[in-house]
Amino acid sequence: MDFQRILIFMGLAVTGYLLILAWQDDYGQRATKDDPIAIESTSGFEQTPLPAPIAPNSASGVPGSDFIPQTNVASDQSLQSTVTTKASETVVVETDVLKVEIALLGGDIVAVELPKYPADLDDPDRALKLIDFRNSYSAQSGLIGPSGTDKNGVRPYFNTPQRRYELRDGRDELQVRLTLEEASQGGLLVQKVLTFKRSDYLVSIDYEVNNRSIDAAQVAFFGQIKRDGNSPLFQVDNAMALQPFLGGATRSEEERYSKIDLSDLEEDPYQMDFVGGYMAFVQHYFLSAWAPAQDENVRYYARLLKKGQTVENSTFVLGYTSALLEIPPGRQATLGGTFYVGPKDQARLAEISEGLDLTVDYGFLWFIAQPLFTALTWIHGLVNNWGFAIILLTIGVKTLLYPLSAASFKSMAKMRKLQPEMARLKERYGEDRQKFSQAMMDLYKKEGANPLGGCLPILLQMPVFLALYWTLMESVELRHAPFILWIDDLSVMDPWFVLPILMGISMYLTQMMQPEPPDPIQAKVFKFMPIMFTFLFLWFPSGLVLYWLINNILSVLQQLYVTRQLEKSPRS
Repeated sequence: MDFQRILIFMGLAVTGYLLILAWQDDYGQRATKDDPIAIESTSGFEQTPLPAPIAPNSASGVPGSDFIPQTNVASDQSLQSTVTTKASETVVVETDVLKVEIALLGGDIVAVELPKYPADLDDPDRALKLIDFRNSYSAQSGLIGPSGTDKNGVRPYFNTPQRRYELRDGRDELQVRLTLEEASQGGLLVQKVLTFKRSDYLVSIDYEVNNRSIDAAQVAFFGQIKRDGNSPLFQVDNAMALQPFLGGATRSEEERYSKIDLSDLEEDPYQMDFVGGYMAFVQHYFLSAWAPAQDENVRYYARLLKKGQTVENSTFVLGYTSALLEIPPGRQATLGGTFYVGPKDQARLAEISEGLDLTVDYGFLWFIAQPLFTALTWIHGLVNNWGFAIILLTIGVKTLLYPLSAASFKSMAKMRKLQPEMARLKERYGEDRQKFSQAMMDLYKKEGANPLGGCLPILLQMPVFLALYWTLMESVELRHAPFILWIDDLSVMDPWFVLPILMGISMYLTQMMQPEPPDPIQAKVFKFMPIMFTFLFLWFPSGLVLYWLINNILSVLQQLYVTRQLEKSPRS
């Protein structure tokens, strides 16, 4: 029995299976359920009550102040927006990296464009729109509690001296102040302050509350993301392309990064108290995320808001609430949080909250993928081309793994020399597989050949391939990154299938240099594998196919070198 061939085949099969699982778990279509539930709300806050300690004290499901714990739950507040002519009035804010629309009703962020990231290569002047009303997407925030501005089913209406703000050259910070009338808030003067900084996708959102009444005021801040389950409108879908993961992400004591599948929220709302942390809505290359002060105790939640026929057509809310803050008469206080909306920039996300950088999901091989990404970005800084950076990274990885590869190639070369003798043994013993196996083992022992020697080094290299798969899939730096000629985007499939076909040819050449298995069935299976992998790689990102092509070419060159060295040294 050819143990080497069987184990290599098993290794490749396991690798393919893991890739399929990665597609399903991280990029697969989400399951849907069709039993409709009527939940009448459009604001993002009307919902059935959460389990204890939060309980409703009225038929509306809105908790009273006596049910608010140390950290209360914003999603239990009935904040149905009143339909007025003011609902569509917005303020536009522009920085060098953001274009934001803020609704005066509620002060919510209702639209965000990223000027540095075009939606399509064919239309580079059209900025990617990350927060879009067509996805029921918005970043909502406000004050709840006995003295809150968002209660009794009504969102507050803010005033501002101008309707357009721009962070001009020479300034590094821009503040947009939205003001509530003191009379309408029972003696509270409330200003909502949104702070934008140059070259930063993080927005600070603070409420400055001045209590001019004779009674103490009690308020708590909430920040949440409201969105349906549909794919981003700028995402190009086809039946064979990768479908990016779309859903929530947060952290806990046990896990710094935990995914929240939207389909799970239909039956099981999420709730957790935590100091610091974050709540994010993740999609391919980009995300939005709320984060409190990292020493603040808050309550995180995620739940279904409005049930549709499918998960894609349902609406969800994910966010957090702060602890209830009491402001004595004549005193003022500031409370709020930060909201990130932009690309998955690992370095910046790590500064905002511990674990937020893990939304760049490298899977269970993150400890290999992280150094690979670091090396890739360093090389790119030298060559200024992500395609050439991938080639140089591949050469570097292949050089580091050369001792393993050399051991494998030497074993294969020895096994190949034994092919004629093994053929004679098979002819001699015919169908007596027991005697044939024993004679083959004796031959291996006599010639100093190890049938596992060529397999195990290859299997040890499989994790590197899987780690690089996630690295190239998750790195926003490769989005719309050109290589040469017809490859103008390394993050998508080769439009002419040139790289996958060349990869298949290189894989066939690599296989031809290996000893042919004596079992004719195994031989047929291995001859078919280059075709199977070529078909699989047709829809892989061209950056990943480029890596595998260069890896195969280097394998052929290394194997030729090792074989010639063995030919010069008969005792090897």
